[in-house]
Amino acid sequence: MYRYEQALWTEGKRLVCGVDEAGRGPLAGPVTAAAVILNPDDLIDGLNDSKKLSEKKREALFEPICRRSLAWGIGWASPEEIDTVNILNATFLAMQRAVKQLSLTPDVVLVDGNRDPLLTLETRCIIGGDGKSASIAAASILAKVSRDRLMRELAIQYPQYGLDVHKGYPTKAHRSAVLQWGPSPIHRKSFLKKLLHEAQQ
Repeated sequence: MYRYEQALWTEGKRLVCGVDEAGRGPLAGPVTAAAVILNPDDLIDGLNDSKKLSEKKREALFEPICRRSLAWGIGWASPEEIDTVNILNATFLAMQRAVKQLSLTPDVVLVDGNRDPLLTLETRCIIGGDGKSASIAAASILAKVSRDRLMRELAIQYPQYGLDVHKGYPTKAHRSAVLQWGPSPIHRKSFLKKLLHEAQQ
């Protein structure tokens, strides 16, 4: 998991930043991104793609990542922004905001996926990076945990949708709740067009 970082550290690029997102697919809530610069002198064990870790393991890693990293940041793009600029561009916005939250300027940024989020920094895209790079994996954990915590808070405000269970993803129960109660202010209207259109047929 550290081979990308080790190669860059050997080149003298000590400030290697991993960037990843969570929440591209849900019908509700923001898309969230995180940026993490791990400490080359304090490697964290157990980092992996957040989707491959249990919720308990992600939560257990969240605090050590924040405490032991050289810098980290979280960025968000709202449902309104997703509807306005589309999910890809909203994801880029969240990533840009996460990097701006960093207290240090990275020497190089490793991004999960094959699309450059236009960070005005040296950027390398790694397909499947959250399972190959410790820095990206750490970012995926921070993004996922941060978003899940927010969705649990929003579930209190909008209890009829079961957001604490599915975190806004398009489960059968969530789709049924949207059809029963209609969209809430935190739903992505552009993501609901097909569902609502089919319900009207």
